[in-house]
Amino acid sequence: MKRISLSLLLFLLPLLASCTKEKQVYIVYFGEHKGDKAFHEIEAHHHSYLQSVKESEEDAKSSLLYSYKHSINGFAAELTLDQASRLKELKGVVSVFKSDPRKYKIHTTRSWEFVGLEEEEGEDYRSDGDAPRHKYDVNDRFRVGRKFLKNAKHGDGVIVGVIDGGVWPESRSFDDKGMGPIPESWKGICQTGVAFNSSHCNRKIIGARYYARGYERYYGPFNAEANRDFLSPRDADGHGSHTASTAVGRRVNGVSALGGIAMGTASGGASLARLAVYKACWAIPNTEKYATNTCFDEDMLAAFDDAIADGVNVISISIGAVELHTYLEDGIAIGALHAVKRDIVVAASAGNDGPAGETLSNPAPWIITVGASSLDRFFVGRLELGDGYIFESDSLTTLKMDNFAPLVYAPDVVLPGVSRNNALLCLPNSLSPDLVRGKVVLCLRGFGSGSTIGKGLEVKRAGGVGMILANSRNNDAFDVESHFVPTALVFSSTVDSILDYIYNTYKPVAFIKPAETVLYRNQPKDSVYPYKPAPFMTSFSSRGPNWVDANILKPDIIAPGLNILAAWSGADSASKDSIDRRFLGYNLDSGTSMSCPHVAGAIALLKSMHPSWSSAAIRSALMTTASMTNEDNEPIQDYDGSPANPFALGSGHFRPTKAASPGLVYDASYQSYLLYCCSVGLTNLDPTFKCPSRIPPGYNLNYPSISIPYLAGTVTVTRTVTCVGRSGNSSSVYVFNAQPPYGVIVNAEPNVLVFDRIGQKKRFNIIFTTQRYEFTGEARRDRYRFGWFSWTDGLHVVRSPIAVSLV
Repeated sequence: MKRISLSLLLFLLPLLASCTKEKQVYIVYFGEHKGDKAFHEIEAHHHSYLQSVKESEEDAKSSLLYSYKHSINGFAAELTLDQASRLKELKGVVSVFKSDPRKYKIHTTRSWEFVGLEEEEGEDYRSDGDAPRHKYDVNDRFRVGRKFLKNAKHGDGVIVGVIDGGVWPESRSFDDKGMGPIPESWKGICQTGVAFNSSHCNRKIIGARYYARGYERYYGPFNAEANRDFLSPRDADGHGSHTASTAVGRRVNGVSALGGIAMGTASGGASLARLAVYKACWAIPNTEKYATNTCFDEDMLAAFDDAIADGVNVISISIGAVELHTYLEDGIAIGALHAVKRDIVVAASAGNDGPAGETLSNPAPWIITVGASSLDRFFVGRLELGDGYIFESDSLTTLKMDNFAPLVYAPDVVLPGVSRNNALLCLPNSLSPDLVRGKVVLCLRGFGSGSTIGKGLEVKRAGGVGMILANSRNNDAFDVESHFVPTALVFSSTVDSILDYIYNTYKPVAFIKPAETVLYRNQPKDSVYPYKPAPFMTSFSSRGPNWVDANILKPDIIAPGLNILAAWSGADSASKDSIDRRFLGYNLDSGTSMSCPHVAGAIALLKSMHPSWSSAAIRSALMTTASMTNEDNEPIQDYDGSPANPFALGSGHFRPTKAASPGLVYDASYQSYLLYCCSVGLTNLDPTFKCPSRIPPGYNLNYPSISIPYLAGTVTVTRTVTCVGRSGNSSSVYVFNAQPPYGVIVNAEPNVLVFDRIGQKKRFNIIFTTQRYEFTGEARRDRYRFGWFSWTDGLHVVRSPIAVSLV
């Protein structure tokens, strides 16, 4: 036995040695700059660290990818595991973490009307504004403050940086007609590259950069054919243009997705804000674009560092980690912390890995983390069988069938020599034209079995006139696309009923009706579609609790992220599938990638109205004024119809017009975040700040929500509010109210706050006490319970969610 162990060890030793010698990109992070060095001195300082573990000066220079000099203090370099370990032990080094191409992914229009930012006079505060106002039947609750856009000047003067996959500058959403001069505070550049020159920047797109050193170091020199991308700020897949135009796009009339679906006006939330583009995400070589992009830590950190130095006011980043990482191993968390020091507000997507718990990305408390909700607009298709069965579901199919057509099951019309399983999934070249021509085909979606667009194309190739595409698994959400043939999407539970009809009916037939756009308030009385009052939670939106630190409740807020119409890349199709050659200027897309720029646009408007407000004050204003009810004035529902809790929707659905006048805000400084970092073991982030000997608990960060994991007995939480608006000339008196979590008593001391002036601060404690009773049913051990508390002066309601788990 000992001989076997020894031989195994002798076998493994060379492998272990090769692992320590294999080079990979690592980020070496020093925290904040001291401010006493010039750029060349900072780079020399970084180089000295690198040279201390390298064999030669030439090796040190060639291995360096980035030296972060503006706000972030650190560098990215190619290192062996041994070299990285040695650097980690050196004085001054805060963290060393490895870059990984699989670490991050992008989180992939009526939306602004729905949240109350509809135009009042039909213009976007420009000299050429003559667009007609579009009226929608939306609950008045979303229409407060019709002068809000004008008071915010549509974001004019505010600069929004978007870290994503670039921009399609020819899109009408980025036209600069009627816009004034570029803000004097702007210090950035318009970086040229493939198919992108200085003329592509204008008074709307005021700057553009791209970052590909980490990408090229991993995948090799850029190859346009393999990458199907542009080595420049130009967007090749649509995601970057979509997010940028959702946040700050100009008002464009008469746009729609393929086939005229969602016809209307596309506009960003802050249509006169300026756009700065930072392309840090790229297509994966020799991979379909619909699979996702890749974004490297080192490239995103360089983007953050430049954006901060360029003078942006807001950063929108619809990117998140695939796996869970601590703050000091997360390039987005690090970059955002440095941005917040300069009062740059950072909004980031929560992720698309829901509905499971503990799945959200970007959990740092200095980031506004955004989940995805629905609009009040539905795209509904209809399937009718010859026996009278009707099924309605989400659809973007605008193609029409003339009449009922014969219905067949895909494995029964297989091409000779092809497996029935391939035909079942309607994979390429699996269906027999002789058996399919003129028929509707029932196909299975499968899991990881190619694109759904490809299945429709195969039905079309074989001469089919329609497709029923069934989910393979229970609880799967529909993958809604604009297919090449009329298509109906059905649940896996519906397949047996359709098969019963096919096999027990002489000459089974089916008819597929094209999609119709339906507003919740205008739904047909005879419809069988499961309409829900908006907003409701999407199933894909990632959920809490916050796995890095359960003392911080995440996500913060929700915004529309389902079927959002916005600008698209002229180099990519509607489906991002290489077999799809249907190019278009605007497209529907879904994800928290789409909800994040909604909030970024709202932040730009608030920045324009309240330029002195801090990043934390703006987050507080958005969170404490968010809505917890839907169009029917009932609690917002989760995707399955149950009431959504704060781990899904945070503080609720954002209401920008309400956030303009929140009454009170929970403010927090950069030093507050550094103190919070002490509570989670992160020290030496800034040379000017030292953790105190007695570190307050993380739940005492002055946050607009409260989370207490494992509550036992009594816990006292401290908060401070700042008065930013009074109800009149007299003093403002705020009264405490609470809906405590089940099994918990919640009190405030004091329970009345009186403010005499704007800017006045008041401190209070909230005491949480567990009730003495047997744990049964609603309040079991280790299970979170939810509630809320608020301060009200008769005009303002400053509301905060509570999450508590009991021990």
